[in-house]
Amino acid sequence: MSCATLFPRLLGDVGGTNARFGWQAAPGQALQNIRVLACADHAGIDLAIEHYLHSEGLDRPRAACLGIACPVTGDSVRMTNHHWAFSVQALQQQLGLQALRVINDFTALALSLPDLPADSKIPVGGPLRGAEQAPVALIGPGTGLGVSGLLPSQGQWLPMAGEGGHVTLAARTALEFETLQVLQHRFGHVSAERVLSGQGLEDLHAALRCVRGDTAPQQPLDAAGITRLALQQGESSCLQTLDMFAVFLGRVAGDLALTLGARGGLFIGGGIVPRLLGWFEHSGFRREFEDKGRYGVYLAEVPVWVIHTEHSPALWGAARALDQLH
Repeated sequence: MSCATLFPRLLGDVGGTNARFGWQAAPGQALQNIRVLACADHAGIDLAIEHYLHSEGLDRPRAACLGIACPVTGDSVRMTNHHWAFSVQALQQQLGLQALRVINDFTALALSLPDLPADSKIPVGGPLRGAEQAPVALIGPGTGLGVSGLLPSQGQWLPMAGEGGHVTLAARTALEFETLQVLQHRFGHVSAERVLSGQGLEDLHAALRCVRGDTAPQQPLDAAGITRLALQQGESSCLQTLDMFAVFLGRVAGDLALTLGARGGLFIGGGIVPRLLGWFEHSGFRREFEDKGRYGVYLAEVPVWVIHTEHSPALWGAARALDQLH
């Protein structure tokens, strides 16, 4: 029996901070009972799911698909930026499911991209439309840094499941080099995720203070505080942090677009950049995205959009993943 016929469905988008769940009662029906739970409030994903089903008054689903923020390479799943770990087979048995599919959360988000409504895509330079039947890239700073993409194949889209957030971050200016040296001394390998994430924003701010020789006592700022002080009060050190964040994101996104040949466009997901809209479009992101020497002209023709939606589109991507499972 195809999973496309198994309903009702439980759909999940599980990040390092929040788990988002939705319910699809029948084929073609809209998602219902969408709810966001804090991962820290539940000892395991099984307890979070049970809490969701009980609190929403839902029956047992027949099928489920969970997009989760970690590599999914077999039965054993262990999150990268949270302590949840589980066996896919054991979870399926525990929930009494006829089918359970677990995929990377950005694979789920990538699967939703072809169906995103126009008003949920905020343009950040380049043409309004991407090339037809060309690869599409996806990157998203949040609790971690998600990376994925879509490849066209015989009229369908094939999602990529990779861990591109852990590529090595590169400096181009003296200030960037000094800043990354501070981070390297503290952490060893400085990946893109080490800077392009919520914790990364905090670590970047602290590293820049160190480079400036700022030894004045200060309570460490969290990512929300850095963003608020930068955008609402124009505080110089926080603005400098956001500026470097946007530049690094542009550089990594440009590398991704070149690697995939993403002439179909690049999407930015995750929870951080949508909160920067109004400022981000005029930041150094687009300049750095295109600043690839002879291939600047190539990237100038690649549109970039920030995904801005009320509910996680990865839930729809999880539904599509079930439709494709036989």
